Amino acid sequence: MTESSHENVPSRQRKRFPGISSRAYEHPADRSALVALRKLSGFDTVFKALSGLLPERSLRLLFLSDSVRVGDEQFAHLHSMLRDACYILDLEKVPAMYVTQDPRPNAMCIGLDEPIIVVTTGLVELLDEEEMRAVVGHEVGHALSGHSVYRTILLFLTNLALKIAWVPLGNVAIMAIVTALREWFRKSELSADRAGLLVGQDLQASMRGLMKIAGGNHLHEMNVDAFLRQAEEYEEGGDLRDSVLKIMNVLPRSHPFTTVRAAELKKWAESRDYQRLMDGHYPRRDEDKDASVSDSIRESASHYADTVRTSKDPLMKLVGDIAGGAGDLGGKLRDKFGGGGGRAGNGNGNGDGSSANGDGKS
Repeated sequence: MTESSHENVPSRQRKRFPGISSRAYEHPADRSALVALRKLSGFDTVFKALSGLLPERSLRLLFLSDSVRVGDEQFAHLHSMLRDACYILDLEKVPAMYVTQDPRPNAMCIGLDEPIIVVTTGLVELLDEEEMRAVVGHEVGHALSGHSVYRTILLFLTNLALKIAWVPLGNVAIMAIVTALREWFRKSELSADRAGLLVGQDLQASMRGLMKIAGGNHLHEMNVDAFLRQAEEYEEGGDLRDSVLKIMNVLPRSHPFTTVRAAELKKWAESRDYQRLMDGHYPRRDEDKDASVSDSIRESASHYADTVRTSKDPLMKLVGDIAGGAGDLGGKLRDKFGGGGGRAGNGNGNGDGSSANGDGKS
């Protein structure tokens, strides 16, 4: 079910962003990863083939037959939030939305021709109204950015990779594209988190929602500042071995770690870019055709350079040292891998390389 009008206006006073372009809230890393994905050998061929072959009608019929469609008569409060989010981000066509039975808190925006938003019962039961509003805004942000197409292909290819795992070369080819898609999708989540904040316009609600996704419905046992300190400790902690383990842990995931998402969102909410956007200064959709690709690439490159320069992660510091022409690289490697002990042999090397696969994140 889609609608072309917004009968409901926000339940409390919020700013609206007429004609807003997704460029206004897209994270630079999201754009960079998408550019890299499109340059991946074989991706264009796979994308074009799957765009014509994926059974989208079957997907819609599946949710229609085995989930609850949100509307005026079913989950009316979610329907109101959805209209609200589309009104604020000026998305003319309200996407179909379904609630599906699953105790794991999750939400997704999928579909090739038209986006479909799906939320699980676990998420609906976990979040309060303002937290849920941010999640619905997050998914509408995916729809406005056109993320649903790539997300659908990622779901299909992940399933396909499992089916042909016994074919070595076929699996390697598919997994290369799946890995690149996951890298992009993790970055796209940072963009959608920003869209959720633009819709909810309540940073504390966005923080609470992310905390609940990480730790369950125990807000009385949690603290936003302490939660954000976890992200700082995660970034700063350990030596190069830990940096490698972080990469290994995140590769199988479709979402960034929750503490990292919270820290990124808070940083953006405190930025001049966010304030300008809230003041009504943002790129419009009707200007997208004139947007400079080279400017976008330069902005993404600048973002990564700043990330390397300011990061406290040991691996990022080493990359910065190499880029800066630091001498005694061998000594630095020994120090880093030795945990600062000066000799690589002093490290125990007992890091647990197991993958953290608990996605279930909206």
